Amino acid sequence: MKVYVAGKISDLNKERVCKMFKKAENFLLAKGHDVLIPIVSPEYKSLSHEDYMHICYAMIDACDAVYMLDNWRESAGAKLEYEYACSKNKEIIYE
Repeated sequence: MKVYVAGKISDLNKERVCKMFKKAENFLLAKGHDVLIPIVSPEYKSLSHEDYMHICYAMIDACDAVYMLDNWRESAGAKLEYEYACSKNKEIIYE
C-alpha cells in the first residue's frame, strides 16, 4: 500500500520535524508500505502555503492511505490534507 504521512510542519524545529516524519516513515516501511512524505519537497520562497498544499494533494492522490501523526490537529495544512483525503475516500490511519 502507498501511504502519505501528514502532520504539523510549520512553526516546528526542522530537526524535530525530520525525526517525526522519519520515525513514521520507518514504521510504515517496516510494515511493507511505500511511503510519501511532504518534507521531501524543497522550500522555495516563491511558493505559497497554497502552492505546497497542491503538491501535497497530488501526493495524496497517488496514495491509498494517509497516516496522521499525533500532532495533525495542530496544523492547518494537515487538517486540509485530512479533509482532502476523506473527500477522495482514502483510508485514514492514526499514529
